[in-house]
Amino acid sequence: MPRRKGAPEVNAGSMADIAFLLLIFFLVTTTIETDAGLDRMLPPIEPPEQDVVIKQKNIFTVNINRNGQLLVEDNLMEMKDLRKAATAFLENGADGSCTYCKGKKDPSSSDNPSKAIISLKNDRETKYSTYITVQNELVGAYNDLRNREAQRLYGRDFTKMEAEYLNPETPSSVRDDLKDKVKRIQDMFPQKLSEAETSTD
Repeated sequence: MPRRKGAPEVNAGSMADIAFLLLIFFLVTTTIETDAGLDRMLPPIEPPEQDVVIKQKNIFTVNINRNGQLLVEDNLMEMKDLRKAATAFLENGADGSCTYCKGKKDPSSSDNPSKAIISLKNDRETKYSTYITVQNELVGAYNDLRNREAQRLYGRDFTKMEAEYLNPETPSSVRDDLKDKVKRIQDMFPQKLSEAETSTD
């Protein structure tokens, strides 16, 4: 009596190749989203050697409540007016030491761009979109002033100069040339944007 043949075997030798090809395919075609954040420089860990005294008039306070309303320097303000108010504060130049400032030199406002600080405080229930919009307006005030001075000194916008300087594909010779220019404009209007502790009430 002839022997019965067993169940046919499946050739699994190529399965590993197929799995490997699928893995490569998904690695190549899949895009990984990266979260965009806010560009902020954190304060140094070391405490300052001496206490720094800041005059109240050199602080521009911006509060956002849970309803998205702005309280700027204890006055209600529309979002569309925020950038103009911040710009006027930053270049006020009350002490007369700022030769490039075009402000009103109001003695009750900031002395100098290097001393001017913008303090932002928001409620815990503030909408994220409102918070980002306020941030954009405040940073926009700095960029407007920096662009103005970069145009005056170098004939081009600061934001474009900075983007080119920070681009890793920019040739080192160009970056070396831009380094001092970017730093000079940054020093003219240093970005001092402080975020106060979030309000919980």
